[in-house]
Formats: sequence, C-alpha cells, structure tokens
Amino acid sequence: MSEDKRIKKKVWSWKKLIITYVVMLLLVGFQMGIITASFFAILPNFLQVFIVMGYWALVSIIFLLITNYQIKKTYDEPMKKLSKGAKCVAEGDFSIYLVPSHVGNEVDYLDVMFQDFNTMVAELGSIETLKNDFIANVSHEIKTPLAVICNYITMLQNPELSDGERKRYQNSLFDAASRLNTLVTNILKLNKLQNQRICYEYTNFDLCGQLSECVLNFESLWVKKNLELNVEMEDRSIINADEETMKLVWNNLIANAIKFTSEGGNISIRQYSDSTYTTVEISDTGCGMSEETMKHIYDKFYQGDTSHSTEGNGLGLTLVSKVLDYSGGFITVVSEIGKGSTFKVVLPVTK
Repeated sequence: MSEDKRIKKKVWSWKKLIITYVVMLLLVGFQMGIITASFFAILPNFLQVFIVMGYWALVSIIFLLITNYQIKKTYDEPMKKLSKGAKCVAEGDFSIYLVPSHVGNEVDYLDVMFQDFNTMVAELGSIETLKNDFIANVSHEIKTPLAVICNYITMLQNPELSDGERKRYQNSLFDAASRLNTLVTNILKLNKLQNQRICYEYTNFDLCGQLSECVLNFESLWVKKNLELNVEMEDRSIINADEETMKLVWNNLIANAIKFTSEGGNISIRQYSDSTYTTVEISDTGCGMSEETMKHIYDKFYQGDTSHSTEGNGLGLTLVSKVLDYSGGFITVVSEIGKGSTFKVVLPVTK
C-alpha cells in the first residue's frame, strides 16, 4: 500500500535520534560526574551502588512520566475523541466534527484519520438527508393520487350519479391509479439502476428505428394538442447499448416535450452522426426553464414547473441520466423561459 501523501510528519527522523543520543550522553556524563566527585570515593561501596541505582531510577521515573504524557497527548486523547465521535455518529448525530491536532508540515496519520472521519460523516449526513427527502417526497407523491382515488371511490358510491358523471369519475380514477402505478414503476427502476441490479444486455441495434417507434407511440398525444412535429434523422445509426433501457430515454424526453408545449406549438427531433458519436436533439417551443431549474432537473422528484406536477412525478430525467451513464453517453440541455428547451443526447456509435 502506497504511503498517504497527506502525512507530512514522520514517526522516525534523524532529528529525534540525535536529540535522544545527546540526552543520553548528558545523563551518562552526569553519572560520571557523580562517580568521579571527591566525596563519592570516600563513601562505602553499598552506598555508592545505591546512589548510582537511585540516580537511574529517578531518570527512569522522569522518562516514564514524559513518555506517558506524550502517549496521552499524541495517541490517547485523539483516540478518545475519535471513539466519542464514532459513538455520536452511531446514534445518528452527523453534525460531529473532529478538529485535527496539527496543520501544515506537522500533520501526522492521526490528523489524516480525523480528516477522513470528517469526510465520511459529511457523506453520511448527506446520504441521510437525501434518504429523508426521498421518503418525504415518495410519501407526498403517493398520498396525492391515493387521496384522489379515495375521493372518487366515495363519489362513485352515490346511486344518484348520472352516467356522464360516473364515466368522468371513472376516468379520473383510472388516471390517478395510472399515475400511482407509473410512480411505483419508476421508483423500482431507479432503485435497480442505482444498485446496478438491472442486467444490461448490450447489443448492436438501430437507434433511428427505435427512435421512430417511440415517436409514433406518442402520435395520439401530439395530435390531441395539435402540435407540429418535425423529424429529421438518418436511415440507420448503429449503437451498442441495452435496447430496453434506452427506450426509457426517448419516451421520457418525448413525453416531456409534449407535456410542456402548449397547443399548436412545435416539437422537432433531429438525429445526426459523425465517425465517433451519434446525437439526438429533442426541441420544443414550450415554457422553457430558468438557470436555477436546469441545475436541478436531474434530481429525484424535482419539478421546476409545478403547473404540470399532476402529469409526472419528477423521476423521468433522473432515470434518463442514469441510463445514459451506464450506456456511455451523456445529456445536456439549453433552455430559455418562454421560448422552449432543447435536450441533446450523445452516444458513442458502433463501428
């Protein structure tokens, strides 16, 4: 294992060796001074031995006290701090921070251990926050369609409902159930992607054919909103990826373009390739996004435009981003409020 470059202070050094050697010389010299003193020669032999032994016993006690102090200061106290900090983290307190004892060229391995501990606690605190936010968001997203379902079930129990009202309530009930089903499905897909539990079957397939198929699946929606759809793509473009998960990318991006574009607007889908990459651009003339919104669109459950919150759950672009990460591609977005957005997906081509 290579040495950590953050550690500046060495346990062993020539400076420490020289200081220890000089101290020992002084102690031995002091002993020799006692032995050669005029009064020492006239003392009885047993007393001479007792004085020499007493001298080295005193030296040993002083060395022991100094060593214990050094051990306590250098190792014992920091390890107690580390133990106390670990106990706080185990009890759920992620605000703990251990201050390293040294800085600069005096940093030793215990200081580095404190730094790594602080980094670990910060990461755990971030994960805990994300987990709590995730639970809160999931609870909210599930509660809304469930409340709608319960409400319409109650109203459907009214025997005096007309056939028209009953049909309308049934359609609303179906929409709420579909939204709940989509939410649960997306959460499961995202969980599998994040934990790498989806078995990717990388195969060569025609991106243009898949994209055309996905576009046609949304025909009823763009016709219903009277949208003008412009499609420009090559005859074929072969990529190597998991065909099923790539459908998630196109379905989410096309659905978002339709959702955020007002009636009579325009959507354009353009695909082109070079020798290395194939690019798909999906543009709309919808409401657009602010700079702040674009920073968070790939976050779980984030919905910049709350006016469309009943039509989604804020997981679509998170799924898109994860799929592209595993497919060797990436996604970018350019948007302007009131003018629309353009999402660009770039994937490596298969030669």
